[in-house]
Amino acid sequence: MKRTPTAEEREREAKKLRLLEELEDTWLPYLTPKDDEFYQQWQLKYPKLILREAASVPELLHKEVQQAFLTLHKHGCLFRDLVRIQGKDLLTPVSRILIGNPGCTYKYLNTRLFTVPWPMKGSDAKYNEAEIAVACQTFLKLNSYLQVETIQALEELAAKEKANIDAVPVCIGPDFPRVGMGSSFDGHDEIDMKNRAAYNVTLLNFMDPQKMPYLKEEPYFGMGKMAVSWHHDENLVDRSAVAVYSYSCEGPEEESEDDPQLEGRDPDIWHVGFKISWDIETPGLAIPLHQGDCYFMLDDLNATHQHCVLAGLPPRFSSTHRVAECSTGTLEYILQRCQVALQNVREEADNGEISLKSLESVVLKQGEEIHNEVEFEWLRQFWFQGSRYKKCTDWWCQPMSQLEEMWRKMEWLTSAVLREVRREGVPMEQKNEMLTSILASITNRQNLRREWHARCQSRIARTLPADQKPECRPYWEKGDPSMPLPFDLTEIVSELRGLLLETRP
Repeated sequence: MKRTPTAEEREREAKKLRLLEELEDTWLPYLTPKDDEFYQQWQLKYPKLILREAASVPELLHKEVQQAFLTLHKHGCLFRDLVRIQGKDLLTPVSRILIGNPGCTYKYLNTRLFTVPWPMKGSDAKYNEAEIAVACQTFLKLNSYLQVETIQALEELAAKEKANIDAVPVCIGPDFPRVGMGSSFDGHDEIDMKNRAAYNVTLLNFMDPQKMPYLKEEPYFGMGKMAVSWHHDENLVDRSAVAVYSYSCEGPEEESEDDPQLEGRDPDIWHVGFKISWDIETPGLAIPLHQGDCYFMLDDLNATHQHCVLAGLPPRFSSTHRVAECSTGTLEYILQRCQVALQNVREEADNGEISLKSLESVVLKQGEEIHNEVEFEWLRQFWFQGSRYKKCTDWWCQPMSQLEEMWRKMEWLTSAVLREVRREGVPMEQKNEMLTSILASITNRQNLRREWHARCQSRIARTLPADQKPECRPYWEKGDPSMPLPFDLTEIVSELRGLLLETRP
């Protein structure tokens, strides 16, 4: 069943179409470092975008990070994601892996990625290969370095805004004198800056353009082929920073400055493009990225501007460090939610049957919503990605088994609720309240199961290698004695609708 686009998706698409109509056959202007006004425009319109050139990063860190990228690639740890955009499944041209705090997840384009944990203090992560462990440790080290750099950049930005000056450069090389916090910052500012740079995950990306002949052309400025289309990074803490380490795999001798005779950006070199969202007056920027360059999106830049990644010739890795909005995206969170739902279990028989503590509509409604959350935001998201996470570590195996067991108890909880609404002698008003509290969630469950099942059987899903093939899990056949309810809830939804009509005065 095709998913209906959300209001936000429809609005975004309408804005894009209006913008393309306004442009007709003309390109918007954009600037590269060859243009005289490039740095002035960057200073005026993009002051919260900071570039740290490779030479300003410690040489040993470069060496370790670049080796870590190659290690993960060698062990086959990066995967193209089968994402959902406006009801369609698409395979990303970029291969990815999420590394970060144990139990953390990050959601983009309706796809929840699960962290391969970096070895934090107290973490019990075990890796399939010693080299993978070293690589994860290296990205934790890079994360710490970028946190310090981000706080420094935020301090410089705040000092600049406080003094109302334009003297702090946006592009910083190795000889730039660093500004200290000084006495103009209070403790609250310092804590706020640390929170906005408290990166809890990094999303690693890899693409070899030579193996992707069908890359999209950039549609507004004529910037050339895109590895990643225009977007805002999703699901981040408000006003938090994003730090990106870029590693294109050319040798140093192959790096060259833009050819001054070439109009626009050099298509052989990777660039990051920036534009102000839905603005056709301000020129865009195309910033060349050389091996080991880092850039930082500070404060609200990610909300007010969009960025894209413009492909060059060589393969490229990047490590994109984020403060993921994890209030509903950690293992700890979903386990607590499951415990809340299961608090309504009074007794459990040997055969799995459950009796309920409460029939209050608010309790029943919450239980069914949590049932859906663990099934569709966690279990189906995880298994839709095949067995990819086992490539690096078995960290998620036990938690997923635990969540599936709790979900199974929720199936028995739903069965117990259905038994109560079918029971003779329940007052009509109470039956109406019970049915009203559960019908929307059960209807939604049926629709989502149908959608996820279809996604797992799609033509594009069937083309994936065995370890990446989506698994429709949980799934069971009709009449399975271990399950109290069928996978297909069509008849139950129809029955509940009929009962609800009977209870109306």
